[in-house]
Amino acid sequence: MYGHLEQAGDRWRVRIVRRLAHPPEKVWRAITEPEHLAAWFPSRIDGERAAGAELRFVFEGEDGAEDEVMAGRMTAWEPPRLLELDWSGDLLRFELRPVGEGTELVFTQTFGELGRAARDTTGWHVCLDVLAAHLDGAGHEVAGEWRRLNAHYVKEFGPEAATIGPPEGHQPA
Repeated sequence: MYGHLEQAGDRWRVRIVRRLAHPPEKVWRAITEPEHLAAWFPSRIDGERAAGAELRFVFEGEDGAEDEVMAGRMTAWEPPRLLELDWSGDLLRFELRPVGEGTELVFTQTFGELGRAARDTTGWHVCLDVLAAHLDGAGHEVAGEWRRLNAHYVKEFGPEAATIGPPEGHQPA
């Protein structure tokens, strides 16, 4: 259920595995189609769904603020089993494997700066929890969950993996 951190050459890799009670085709739609991504992914993804396609990750501004845009690229697109994105220098990989009537989702983030590991893993953990709830047709309350999970990852990964603090709105009380 929790993410695991490992060194990958001069970079770092976090892997989170989820067992989902839905067939791979349904999970694939939830991780690729805009109307489903809006429920759980932190940004809108603009661009063609094809390997090599340039992408824009659009983070909608709050209270009329201008949208933040990040550049990226689709590095792999193999429906319905593999989606890989260059997320402004990080690599996000979603692998789907059929398991009985359901799906095993393996999410991997590869990144360069160890100090981000606890923060980023917490964020992706919460996103994947919301994805699972979305697939189940249920809501998912995240208030307080970010702080609890971040404390777990800081303890598990160590202080050197938590030198870059939480995003605005998630600071400890």
